[in-house]
Amino acid sequence: MTEFGPSRPGGGIAVAALVVCASGALAGGADGPAGGGVLRVEAGFPGGSVRVLGIDQQRREIRFQPADHPGRGWRCWWYFKVTGVKPGQTVTLALDGSVWACPQRAAFSIDNETWAHTAPGRKEAIGGGKRRLMVYRQRVDAGEAWFAWGPPYVPRHAETLIRRAEKACPNAKRFELCRTREKRPVPALRIAPTDGRARKRGVWVQARQHAWESGSSWVCQGLVEWLISDAPRAKALRGAAEIVVVPIMDVDNVVWGAGGKNQTPHDHNRDWSDQPHWPAVAAAIREIAALSRAGRFDVFVDLHNPGANDKQPYFYRAPADEITERQQTSFDAFLAAARAEITGPLAFKGQTRESGKSYDKNYKRISKNWVMAHTTAHVVAVTLETPWNTPHSTQPNYRRVGRELALAVERYLRGR
Repeated sequence: MTEFGPSRPGGGIAVAALVVCASGALAGGADGPAGGGVLRVEAGFPGGSVRVLGIDQQRREIRFQPADHPGRGWRCWWYFKVTGVKPGQTVTLALDGSVWACPQRAAFSIDNETWAHTAPGRKEAIGGGKRRLMVYRQRVDAGEAWFAWGPPYVPRHAETLIRRAEKACPNAKRFELCRTREKRPVPALRIAPTDGRARKRGVWVQARQHAWESGSSWVCQGLVEWLISDAPRAKALRGAAEIVVVPIMDVDNVVWGAGGKNQTPHDHNRDWSDQPHWPAVAAAIREIAALSRAGRFDVFVDLHNPGANDKQPYFYRAPADEITERQQTSFDAFLAAARAEITGPLAFKGQTRESGKSYDKNYKRISKNWVMAHTTAHVVAVTLETPWNTPHSTQPNYRRVGRELALAVERYLRGR
């Protein structure tokens, strides 16, 4: 059994893993089937994560688990490259993991950029029926392919998006929110009026407080792509508001290919307090507090992916018994805007949930709850959960949710 993933704090290629892979030691045998190459697995790149349990060259089957990253949260994220494929062959992936690690459809790519779904996986019993594998089968019309829990989104995606935004829009400027505990940059984007007009509004959008929830960063991508577009409503919003976007909060665990959720001592979304452990949270608190003191902060949205059985987007809200009447009025107006704009196929149909005492004993340290308690009385602070385990949970549809969320923010602020 061999595990792969970035092995150095700087997030560089795991050289030892690649040497082992190149030697064929992970191939499960030196000879592939007639007309086929020797299947090999690689994951020595940012975000890569896999534990190879075995490779059957004759059956073209790879049995694996997500790599274990002790102290770095749930063991659910996996992402790796397969080489040695004869174009046109079917590769079988047999995943031994928890429900969180087993999407109904895996993500598949032949260029590591554009991702599609495999056919639905099938559960197969092992170990006398006490455990189950999720088995995916995918025809590969290339010599290599990438497979993942969902469409990966790593720091290079965030940096590319921010460079595009700066090039396309004079209002958009990159800034470094902070350096992580492992000294990696946390890239962020600020879109603000440049014509001298007063910045009367303020919006903060962030993603990936839980590293494995890659779909949330694609939602963020779609939001930014619309904000920097020539759409009249996008121009109006960026002309009236300062908008800050952070595509990845937990950069370290994203690079490691770790889950992040419930990591040690706690995850980013349980860190919002007077003494944050994580630099990204501390920096976000400083920025948001400054906007609030200046009287120009209105909307906070934290982007996540929910449980495996959730099939429609919904919002987490602060406990109803802990907010003011004015906050409730703002929240209701924002929900109305979201319902009007987030129309599908991942459509928001009005569902909300509370994250209060019964949800988590540390609920006051959840980001949106902290924001509601520490900013001005009219602010809307929510968590948007976009489903990952549906046929519609794809790059284009995630980006559409982001675009529609931006439209909802514009509609809400215009109506206020």
